[in-house]
Amino acid sequence: MRIIKTSMLREFWEDHREAEASLRIWVQLAKAAEWRNFADVRRTFPSADLVTMASGRRVVVFNIAHNRHRLIAAVHFNTRIVYTLMILPHKQYQADAWKEQL
Repeated sequence: MRIIKTSMLREFWEDHREAEASLRIWVQLAKAAEWRNFADVRRTFPSADLVTMASGRRVVVFNIAHNRHRLIAAVHFNTRIVYTLMILPHKQYQADAWKEQL
C-alpha cells in the first residue's frame, strides 16, 4: 500500500517517543500489505476497527503503542492508498471530538 502523510506520524513520535517503534512497524507492515478489503487489514492488524462517520465516510482506527494511541486512516482499497488522517493519544480519541474534525 502507498501511505500518504508519513510526515504526520514522524511529527507525532517526536512528541510521543513511546509511539515511535510501533508507528515504524505500522508503516513497514502497511507498505508491504496488499489489502483488498477490511478483512485483509484485520489479518495484519487484528485490533483494527472500521468506523463509519456521520458523513458516511469510513475510516480505519489502529491501536498504536500498546493501546496508548489511535491512528485514524482512510484506506482506499481500490487505489491501494492509505491516507493517515490523524493520530491521537487514547484519552483524546475517547473524547470523540475527532469525529467532528473529519
